[in-house]
Amino acid sequence: MADEQVRRAQRFVNTTYGAAIGMKVDENGKTGWDTMYALTRALQYELGISPLSNSFGPGTLAALTTKFPKLNASTVPSANFCMIIQSALYCKGYDGGDIDGKYNSRVASSISALKRDMGVDLAFPGGDLTPKVFKGLLNMDAYVTVNGGAESIREVQRWLNGRYVNRRDFAIIPCDGHNSRDVSKSMLLAIQYELGMADGTANGVFGPGTQAGLREHTLYLQSRGTWVSLFSAAMILNKRPISFAGTFNGEVADAVRAFQSFTKLPVTGNGDFQTWASLLVSYGDQSRKGEACDGVTKITPARAKALKAEGITYVGRYLTNPSATKLPEKAIQPGELQVIAENGLRCFPIYQTYGRDASDFGYAAGNAAGLAAVNAAQDHGFKNGARIFFAVDFDALDHEITNNVLPHFKGIQDAMANSGNPYRIGVYGPRNVCTRVGEAGHSTASFVSDMSSGFSGNYGYPLPADWAYDQIVTRWVGSGDGAIEIDNNIASGRDIGENSFNKPRGMVPDVRFDGRFLNALHDDIGKYMQSIGFPNDGGNRIFTHTQCFETVLAQDQLITQLSNQYAMRKALIQTSTYWEMRHYDLVDQAVDHAVAYYHTGVGGGMTPKRDSSTGIAQISGEVGIRAWNHCIDKGHVSGTKLDPAKDADIWTMWQKVNKDHAHAVRTVALIHLWGAAGKPGGSNPPAGETTLRSMRLDYTELEVFEVLRRYQGWGNEAEEHAGKRMALYHTFEKYNGIVRNL
Repeated sequence: MADEQVRRAQRFVNTTYGAAIGMKVDENGKTGWDTMYALTRALQYELGISPLSNSFGPGTLAALTTKFPKLNASTVPSANFCMIIQSALYCKGYDGGDIDGKYNSRVASSISALKRDMGVDLAFPGGDLTPKVFKGLLNMDAYVTVNGGAESIREVQRWLNGRYVNRRDFAIIPCDGHNSRDVSKSMLLAIQYELGMADGTANGVFGPGTQAGLREHTLYLQSRGTWVSLFSAAMILNKRPISFAGTFNGEVADAVRAFQSFTKLPVTGNGDFQTWASLLVSYGDQSRKGEACDGVTKITPARAKALKAEGITYVGRYLTNPSATKLPEKAIQPGELQVIAENGLRCFPIYQTYGRDASDFGYAAGNAAGLAAVNAAQDHGFKNGARIFFAVDFDALDHEITNNVLPHFKGIQDAMANSGNPYRIGVYGPRNVCTRVGEAGHSTASFVSDMSSGFSGNYGYPLPADWAYDQIVTRWVGSGDGAIEIDNNIASGRDIGENSFNKPRGMVPDVRFDGRFLNALHDDIGKYMQSIGFPNDGGNRIFTHTQCFETVLAQDQLITQLSNQYAMRKALIQTSTYWEMRHYDLVDQAVDHAVAYYHTGVGGGMTPKRDSSTGIAQISGEVGIRAWNHCIDKGHVSGTKLDPAKDADIWTMWQKVNKDHAHAVRTVALIHLWGAAGKPGGSNPPAGETTLRSMRLDYTELEVFEVLRRYQGWGNEAEEHAGKRMALYHTFEKYNGIVRNL
């Protein structure tokens, strides 16, 4: 809801400073970062700082401290300067007076209230505005509980502010009842200050000095003082149910035992170093040896013995490797699972492609990931009931979890359900990702990437309630042939991996489709296409799902022959053909008529067009010619080369791919071969595009994606569509895999 006083503040900063500070804000009556940035720039302008910045950084703080250590009715330098303060107060939810340039009793009273809310009223009594409080006034931090914030956490936040605000590097933290990166860092600073570290030495990092100091501050029943307050604060920030106190009483000891049991620490009831570490940083005490590990190296008999000797039982290994050249042993290798089982180890499978930012996550990508993981798990021989951990290996912000990660896992969940729920779903990622995916009902256990302590999704979030594995440090174990680098993981016992496997399915050629699975494949494809906006009845497109499906399956004998001839998975040909036919609409039909008019003169009332994508696989005359010419040159196919510069040759190819379904399907396979080679002779690829490995049955996920993308082109739309085609590919591949392994 718009606030008229905020609108007045926005109008003031625009009118008074717009040109001078290089920005204007929307006068919408709603506080946001842009308004705070504009007010910060206005302050810098008044202080004579250049260049201006959105950041209220050390330079701004230093200038303000030097010139105006206390702002009040007597010291505020100008009416405009005062109106910046008044405007900021309204944007922060406090009374700013009449935005009239007068630092009157209303303004002073609001500054006093702000300082009480911050917890710094004893450090900075009265209605004077001090530099650090001014900095807190010009950001979006709240100093009252918001969005279900806990009063117990707010009590800790106010205490930290009040006790440490006069230390040079301690910034006033929010008092909103929520833990966060800034709050967690303030805890480490507070500990460093209590250890006697000087300003400039204390840095909020859990380094060797801090760790050594904490080892000297174990707390026991009836311990008292500031260290107990800090310890109880850390417990509260980890959402443990205790009161903020300065005495280590029975309530605290009981809560400590519960926390130690939950995190698999020795249960002592004392505030020892390992407990301090687990409360303060996501990875805790990295000298701990866990019962689990994960890695990108093949488990050989010698390495298995080394792992066993280290007390490791559970080994995480990857179902696939998205790269054909990097980390060649990342994916489970032939015979590896047998070695793991024979040496008394258990394997938990991990599914990960690249997935390094939010754009790689969404419903369609999740659906593809779910199907791909099922196919890969069955290829390796994982039995029904195993839990697959799907990776979110980037620092997902909360809105990215909402908009990208949760839909992604809904896609995984739907793919798993459509496959008959052969496997359970786990999630790998930062604490906030794991917690939210689990709370949404999309996963049954978490593999927590706590080693990435700097991730915003770990900093300030407690260990998820459903954690199974807690990844804390990378280290080497074993020696000689048994030496192996692993990520060391603490195991909770929620997941125990697998030690019995089916016979691997192996890398076998595709075969003719088995009619017993026809209806299931038809329905699965229909469900997926509906989920991304393609109704089964065709909607505003010409062909229905069933028409497209039957057209593709009618070519199964030819597609199987092409698959075997070119070592190309049938799913590549099926996917491109079905996808393009599903997209054919009235616009495409009109363009087809325009091409016929250009070459024959039959028709009229339209602008003639020399070429277009046409037929069931939407192939243009030029693309068809270039793909055939390339494959003729490479000996993949015999025939007469055509010239894409000649109208007659364009028309010849265009008619074939338009009217002859078999010719169109054969051309799809040739376009894939041409695409894998980088489309020589076609449109120039963007910088960085490379030739793929020659076509083969064991293409990686990335290579499959590239082949599907290159069928459509090089641009952003082709990349977006290829992401959606991946789920379609894996749906076809799911059933093709079943049939070829009967």
